[in-house]
Amino acid sequence: QVQLAESGGGWVQAGGSLRLSCTVSGGSFSLYQMGWFRQAPGKEREFVAQISGASTYTYYADSLKGRFTISRDNAKNTVYLQMSALRPGDTAVYYCASSLVGLTVEAPYWGQGTQVTVSS
Repeated sequence: QVQLAESGGGWVQAGGSLRLSCTVSGGSFSLYQMGWFRQAPGKEREFVAQISGASTYTYYADSLKGRFTISRDNAKNTVYLQMSALRPGDTAVYYCASSLVGLTVEAPYWGQGTQVTVSS
């Protein structure tokens, strides 16, 4: 059974940075597309970033390009999300997700989420 566990969330002032981590157990990590989604209060869960198994491809939500960077370390079964120039609008619960095929909100595997709060 594939299990995902996020860490690294917290409180930060606007303009600051945070790095989220998601460690995966079970399954063959390098075969999985990995990604991050986020959900703000009262809003739907939205796509943030995705990375292919061998890190060949990365995709980002258009509004986040240049501020967020996704990466992975297959030796550590871990995917990262480096967030910089954070804004209050980035406040949300951030979820890690994985799938063997395309990564969407219908992905089969999810972490429990980690809260990111950005204050102005």
